Amino acid sequence: MLVATAVPVERDAVAQAFDGPVRELPLPGTTLHRVAGCDLIAAGVGPALAAASTAAALTAAALGGTPYDLVVSAGIAGGFAPGAPVGSLVVADEITAADLGAETGDGFLTVTELGFGTAAHRPPESLVRATAAATGAAIGAALTVSTVTGTAARAAALRERHPRALTEAMEGFGVAEAAAAHRVPVLELRAVSNPVGPRDRAAWRIGDALAALTEGFGKLAPVLESWNPHEPVASHQPVASHQPVTP
Repeated sequence: MLVATAVPVERDAVAQAFDGPVRELPLPGTTLHRVAGCDLIAAGVGPALAAASTAAALTAAALGGTPYDLVVSAGIAGGFAPGAPVGSLVVADEITAADLGAETGDGFLTVTELGFGTAAHRPPESLVRATAAATGAAIGAALTVSTVTGTAARAAALRERHPRALTEAMEGFGVAEAAAAHRVPVLELRAVSNPVGPRDRAAWRIGDALAALTEGFGKLAPVLESWNPHEPVASHQPVASHQPVTP
C-alpha cells in the first residue's frame, strides 16, 4: 500500500498508526518512508505535484517488480457542513476535480463535458463501505481544488455543483490520476480540520484532525487485509449533453 499525503506532518500522523522502524528511500522529487509494510510519501501541495510524486513512487515500485495494490490519498481537509464537522473522518466514494474545466456564459463545464478527460474517479465500493464501517467515517464526494475556498459564495457554488460533497482538499484527484494510469485502485480518507467557507484560522483544529487521521489509520489494517484488491478500477465520466467544445 502506498499512502500519499500533502505535507510531512500528515505523513507523520499516518506513520504513528503503524509500529516499527521507518526506512527512508529517495525517489525523484520526494522521499518514501517505509514502515511496517506501508509506504508513505509527502507528495506535495496541489494536484499537479501530488500526481507527479505519486507517479514517481508507483513507477519505481513497478520497475522494481513490487507494484502496489492500493494507493491512499490521506490528510486533513475542509469539511462541508453539516455532513462533515470539524474532527470527523470522511472516506470518498467519488474523487472529483472541482475546478478543472472552463467557465462559460452558461456556467461551469467540467473537463469531461469539454471532452478532454475524466473529471472524477470512483474508489472501489466494497473498500469504501468497509473503511467507513471500521473507522466511522462518513461517505461522500471529495473535491480537489487548486485554490482553497475562502468565501461563503464560492462554498455555496461548489455545493450547488456537487451536492454530495463532504470535503475539499488539494491533492486527491492528482493522486487518483496517477493511480489510474497504473491501473491501481485508489482510496481517499480525510480528517476535517476546518469548515469550507470564509477563511478563519481561529476556527481551524489541525491538531484534532491529525489525531483523528492517526486513529483512523490504526483501524484500517484489518480492512485492508480482508479486502479483495482485484475489484475493477472505475472512473466516473458523466455523459455530456453536448459535443466537445473548445475551452
